[in-house]
Amino acid sequence: MAISSPEAVKKLLENMQSDLRSLSLECRKKFPPVKEAAESGIVKVKTIAARNTDILAALKESSSEVVQPLLMGCGTKEPKIAQLCLSAIQRLMSHEVVSEAAAGNIINMLWQLMENGLEELKLLQTVLVLLTTNTVVHDDFLSKAIVLCFRLHFTKDTITNNTAAATVRQVVTVVFERLDAEDEKYKDGDAHPPVVQGNSNRRTVSALRPCAKDAYMLFQDLCQLVNADAPYWLVGMTEMTRTFGLELLESVLNDFPRVFLQHQEFSFLLKERVCPLVIKLFSPNIKFRQGTNTPSSPTPVEKPYFPICMRLLRVVSVLIKHFYGLLVTECEIFLSLLVKFLDGDKPQWLQAVAVECIHRLCIQPQLLRSFCQSYDMKPHSTKVFRDIVNALGSFIQSLFIIPTGSNPIVNAQSGTSGIGGPAAAQNGTGMGATVGFTPQPAFEYRGTWIPILNIPVQSPSKAGYLESLDKVEPPTIPDGYAMSVAFSCLLDLVRGITAMIEAELERKAAAAKPEKGVPSSKQQEKPSVTEEENVSRAVWEEMVGACWCGLLAALSLMLDASTDETASENILKAEMTMASLCGKLSLVTPRDAFITAICKASLPPHYALTVLNSSSGGFHKTYSIQGQSVQMISPSSESHQQVVAVGQPLTSQPQGTVMLTAKNIQCMRTLLNLAHCHGSVLGTSWQLVLATLQHLVWILGLKPASGGALKPGRAVEGPSTVLTTAVMTDLPVISNVLSRLFESSQYLDDVSLHHLINALCSLSAEAMDMAFWNNKEPSLFAVAKLLETGLVNMHRIEILWRPLTGHLLEKVCQHPNSRMREWGAEAVTALIKAGLSFKHNPPLSENQRLQLLLLNPLKELSNIAHSDIRQKQLECVLQILQNEGDSLGPGWPLVLGVIGAIRNDQGESLIRTAFQCLQLVVTDFLPTMPSTCLQIVVDVAGSFGLQNQELNISLTSIGLLWNISDYFFQRGETIEKELGKEEALLQKQAEEKGVPLHRPFHPAPPFDCLWLCLYSKLGELCVDTRPAVRKSGGQTLFSTVGAHGTLLQHATWHTVLWKVLFPLLDRVRESSTTADKEKIESGGGNILIHHSRDTAEKQWAETWVLTLAGLARIFNTRRYLLQSLGEFSKAWDVLLDHIQSAALSKNSEVSLAALKSCQEILQIVTPVKECEKPEGLSGVNMLPFVGPLIPPGPPRVLSRSDSMGERLGRYTVGELNVAGDEIEDSALWWAAWNTWYKIGSESTKPPATCDKLFFIPSQPFLTALVQIFPALYQHIKSGFSMEDLKRLGVILHGAVSVPISSDASPFILPSYTEAVLTSLQEAVLIALDVLQKEICTGPEAMQVMYPAIFDQLLSFVEFSCKAPTYGKLETKNIANAKFNQAEWVALNYVPFAEKSLEVVVDLYQKTACHKAVVNEKALQKIIKTLRIPLSLKYACPSETTWKMAVSALLKVLSIGLPVARQHASSRKFDTMWPELSNTFEDFLFTKSSPPDNLSIQEFEKNENIDVEAVQLISTDILPYANFIPKEFVGQIMTMLNKGSIHSQSTSFTEAEIDIRMREEFSKVCFETLLQFSFSNKVTTPQEGYISRMALAVLLKRSQDVLHRYIEDERLSGRCPLPRQRVTEIVFVLKAISTLMDSLKKTKPENVDTNTWSQVIALYPTLVECITCTSSEVCSALKEALVPFKDFLQPPVAKVQNGDS
Repeated sequence: MAISSPEAVKKLLENMQSDLRSLSLECRKKFPPVKEAAESGIVKVKTIAARNTDILAALKESSSEVVQPLLMGCGTKEPKIAQLCLSAIQRLMSHEVVSEAAAGNIINMLWQLMENGLEELKLLQTVLVLLTTNTVVHDDFLSKAIVLCFRLHFTKDTITNNTAAATVRQVVTVVFERLDAEDEKYKDGDAHPPVVQGNSNRRTVSALRPCAKDAYMLFQDLCQLVNADAPYWLVGMTEMTRTFGLELLESVLNDFPRVFLQHQEFSFLLKERVCPLVIKLFSPNIKFRQGTNTPSSPTPVEKPYFPICMRLLRVVSVLIKHFYGLLVTECEIFLSLLVKFLDGDKPQWLQAVAVECIHRLCIQPQLLRSFCQSYDMKPHSTKVFRDIVNALGSFIQSLFIIPTGSNPIVNAQSGTSGIGGPAAAQNGTGMGATVGFTPQPAFEYRGTWIPILNIPVQSPSKAGYLESLDKVEPPTIPDGYAMSVAFSCLLDLVRGITAMIEAELERKAAAAKPEKGVPSSKQQEKPSVTEEENVSRAVWEEMVGACWCGLLAALSLMLDASTDETASENILKAEMTMASLCGKLSLVTPRDAFITAICKASLPPHYALTVLNSSSGGFHKTYSIQGQSVQMISPSSESHQQVVAVGQPLTSQPQGTVMLTAKNIQCMRTLLNLAHCHGSVLGTSWQLVLATLQHLVWILGLKPASGGALKPGRAVEGPSTVLTTAVMTDLPVISNVLSRLFESSQYLDDVSLHHLINALCSLSAEAMDMAFWNNKEPSLFAVAKLLETGLVNMHRIEILWRPLTGHLLEKVCQHPNSRMREWGAEAVTALIKAGLSFKHNPPLSENQRLQLLLLNPLKELSNIAHSDIRQKQLECVLQILQNEGDSLGPGWPLVLGVIGAIRNDQGESLIRTAFQCLQLVVTDFLPTMPSTCLQIVVDVAGSFGLQNQELNISLTSIGLLWNISDYFFQRGETIEKELGKEEALLQKQAEEKGVPLHRPFHPAPPFDCLWLCLYSKLGELCVDTRPAVRKSGGQTLFSTVGAHGTLLQHATWHTVLWKVLFPLLDRVRESSTTADKEKIESGGGNILIHHSRDTAEKQWAETWVLTLAGLARIFNTRRYLLQSLGEFSKAWDVLLDHIQSAALSKNSEVSLAALKSCQEILQIVTPVKECEKPEGLSGVNMLPFVGPLIPPGPPRVLSRSDSMGERLGRYTVGELNVAGDEIEDSALWWAAWNTWYKIGSESTKPPATCDKLFFIPSQPFLTALVQIFPALYQHIKSGFSMEDLKRLGVILHGAVSVPISSDASPFILPSYTEAVLTSLQEAVLIALDVLQKEICTGPEAMQVMYPAIFDQLLSFVEFSCKAPTYGKLETKNIANAKFNQAEWVALNYVPFAEKSLEVVVDLYQKTACHKAVVNEKALQKIIKTLRIPLSLKYACPSETTWKMAVSALLKVLSIGLPVARQHASSRKFDTMWPELSNTFEDFLFTKSSPPDNLSIQEFEKNENIDVEAVQLISTDILPYANFIPKEFVGQIMTMLNKGSIHSQSTSFTEAEIDIRMREEFSKVCFETLLQFSFSNKVTTPQEGYISRMALAVLLKRSQDVLHRYIEDERLSGRCPLPRQRVTEIVFVLKAISTLMDSLKKTKPENVDTNTWSQVIALYPTLVECITCTSSEVCSALKEALVPFKDFLQPPVAKVQNGDS
């Protein structure tokens, strides 16, 4: 209820009246005046109430009168009355109805009561009510009231004392509150009256308003009192304590700072009175040194007094807090004092109070900032802020060095038992654990154990010294309190500074953002802002600069000493915050120092990590206090920590294990947190952070997995890492955090990212150096994290690509340690793959530069020799092709370059992987790549063909080249267009630069150049060292040229020929001729090599064959095209030269193939004979390019790809069709003839010496050679001269003379008995046949060649008896040669000779009358030749020969003799007759004897042949004796005479052989002889004489033989005569019987009488023979005697003619 409401007023009036009544009643007896006054008072009250409407105002006016009775009542000094009166007065006061005068009276009355010691509590209450309810009391009354309270404060009664103290405090507050109210009241009114600054209080005070003046006087007197001076205003003070005075000063200063700041009078008081007072009072504390005795000093030093000191510090706190701006200099002094109080020689309580005081400052960052600005940043000023922090640090360190108690480990009043605390802390378990509570948090360092107490952050603890106002002596405070407060100071300091600076930085950043879009016109305002920024930034930098050393020293020490996780966490957080702050302010040294501290704490003690040791050198100086060095980390710190992991240190030299404690892991987490949250400000410190993490990760045994994330893995060597379960569960978390740390790098700005990359690179470099010298597992942390960082920063990969990949390529991938290398390659390839698959903006297809940038490292990997790197590289390529192949575009050259960068020193697997890539490219990606890359594809495929590690790949790559060529063929138009565009562009660029355009095969069109590159690549493969590759390459090359050559432009063929094909042929020829002849045992592994390929030379031969055949085919199929080019004749010559050198090579396969090629370019078809066997000698009938072996059958035609195939004819023996469309240019044909001749003459020339190594051409070769001639001849016949014919003859003769190798003979000659011609012999005869036919139909001039042909054929005929020799080479006859005994076997020439003879006879039949034939004595030559077999007869190699010779002779003579007779007059045949007679002689009376096994029938057949010859003489020669030379006729007669006596041998040695009698022959001879002897037609007497003479000789000889026989038989007795003697006599007897028969048949007139007498004279001799014993002789004798019966009666004619 409000005091002015009617109800309240009414109640007040009632109460007043009631009070007065009570007073009246009480004083009725003792104090009548009082009673009266009370009663009149009642009347007065009633009157006022009745008269006035504003009762309260009226009451106030009359308050002096109303109060009077009450005052009088108090004056009675009766307690009861006094109490009653005071209560009534209080009621009036509370209704504010006391005037100033009344109030003065009341105060005077109260003073009296006080002096009388009455109702002291009630007095205090009254004063309080009076002063708090209204403001009527001022000046002296007020001062009197205040003094009254002070006086009561110093009474003996404790209750009064304390109540008075409280009242004083309240009253003082009220005074200042009034001042506040007054200021508020006048705030909007008149301005504050001007104040003149000066020392005179009076002058100053007069200007103040009432309340202000009261407050001023009060405060001034408080200062006086504390200073022990007399007060000016508080008159009547009897005593005062400094403690109370300081408390009052503090409360005023703390509660009413505005007063002092707004009123200069008060500010003046503050500066002039309070500060000097404080400084003066501090002096004992400053001068005092604990434990020092100064007997020499005149005055003992005053000991610090706790209550005053503590209160002074409280005052100082307030002064600094509120009036720092006013009292800058004074505060500097105060702060310096505070710092001094922390010195180790000050009492502990003083240190504790000072620490608390500092704590109060530390929680006010803005204040700290002001200190820094005002002192630290001013020149020649104390570095107050720095000193404070350093002092705290030193203080903390001193606590560890100077133990607080006598026994450092026993704590007096800690929360746990004296034993349990440290024990629990030391062991981690200890007694505490058994009792069931956790050990107390504490610091332990070098045996000093200090518990940590919980200090609230913002308001210092109630247990603190500063709050111990009631204590006269310093209270005992738990051990560790000072440390805990100091610890809180540091933490709060860090918190405050950081929060303040970061808030301002954020504000600035926010303010700066909009400026980005500000137009330039508004930029002028900026400089002022920047200036301000610079100022504030300088302040921040100074603050951090001032405090970091001290902070770091203290925090590091505490961190090391901390045994409590929370404390450690707080310290680490502070260090981290500071590191981050320094980073934001770009203060590198402090930042690195804090980070180093965290790093060191993360690692085991004394861990040798150079990066930390070197960088920490900068701030070691701050770690020593008072000459005692304090190490940051010492062995003692191991004792109180729980070991959670044991692992291997990451060092180059193997060492023992190291242990990680829980605190190390905690620090590691902080480090991770720091890097994660503040990565952007770490800069170069990344190096420290990452180096430490690397070592920790190593010790914990985390190993990188795919993508660079680290996963727990077992240590590879040494003792395995031992981890507790706690850490095991933590590891995945740590691993994740590590990954997240690098993932968060995507949020770093570019500069920070570069710092991170650089740090990782240098870390990696260190790890590599370490792994260089030993085979230990290297640390892959840096490489893995480089990869991880790269992967998460793909969106801005360009800025970090070069340093990242540069390091990986140049350093990591080339490292000798395979694991390191492997990861380097893994990182590079993973990055490339990720880069290519990342969705860049703009996409890679539009950003070619980026694509090439990404692919470039892939190419760089090719320069590294290590195979594992190349393997990774190629696997990467394969994956890129599979995933990104369609979009590689301009990256193709690079990718292809990588695939193609194969070397022979790389292993098979590498080449296989690379080849897989190439196969993928060729099968899937040719259409998607730019046409300009096709040439590279060709080169790469070629290089795979040329590698020598894996044959299958070489062969497959040739297949790929074929596929590529097919692709070119199918997409020709498109490729041509694309290449054309590109060419135009290049041409333009070249012109702009003024340089000629360079590319291979320029100036051919680009598409043709592509083909040429393909051809030249295949050409290179054709001269590979491996036969299979050469073969495949050759086949592909010629197939490609054949199949796709039509696409080439006309002019390009010139290049194909001269730049690709001929150079290839040259190289093949060179390699073949220089190839090794050593036998190759096997083809690698268990592969057996066929004997035809078992030397390098033989293998090269195959290549030569293939190449030559291919080129020949091109000349054949593209002849018209090539002829239209220039230099065709030159090309023709070169080709012929190659054919010649191949044909003359010492390899039968090559030489034969050369001839096949020759046949092809001359467009000749090869006949195939029925009798040739497909399984014959390799190559006999095979053209390498015809395809499969064609079975025997009709002749085959060489395939051709243009339409000339149909035009080719075929020829068989005796018939020849030459291909149409001849080459008109005869020079080409003559060049071919010359080549043919050179080949022929060289190859058939017999060896000069019998050297085993001499090469003898094979039969198929010679056959092919000869087969070429007929066709060739068709083109050159018009100019074919006699000279050429002779040259041909030499070659043909040489060819058939060549023997065959014994191992080939069974194939060429199926058996000796089969009389067949070899292909060669047949070809030779065909060649001659072609010639003679041409001569026959040709002009007259050609017919002179007939004799030469006869000569040639006759020389072949001679072979029947006398096989030709081949130089001095020894040959065996085919019949005698058992296979493989003789090296060379002479052929069976009989069939050939016989066939030749047939040809001779045929030819002679046609040409006998020809002039040249007659002139050149062909007949004589024929007879002369036939004489050889005829004379040999049975000695001929084949019996058919002489028989054939006889029939030939008979045929030839039947034709030739009439011609000879015709030309008798010209004497052209004169020399023939002796030859003929000799021939007859040699044949009919051969020196050879028939074989023993000759049957009777055979003998008879042979005899019949002899008879035929005699018959020829009788029919064709003797009848024409007139035309025949007489000598010849005489020789014939002698011969017949000889034949008529049985033709036995004259010498007995020969005759010893059983010779059958040729009776029929003798008979015919005899008959012929007789016929011509007794012929009536004897033209000349000479002839008859010859006949008779011959007969006489015959008879005489018979007589002699008979006589000798008879004699011998007689002598021999019973012993039979030799067989030959018997045979002889039998012959003679048979001859006699024959003669008798002849004589009978002859006309008697033709027989000479002399002859008859001789015949008759034989009779007696015959009779004598009858006694002989031989039955044979007897039977012959009987036949001889029987004809004599006709002589038993003389014939009539004889009688008649006897005389004549």
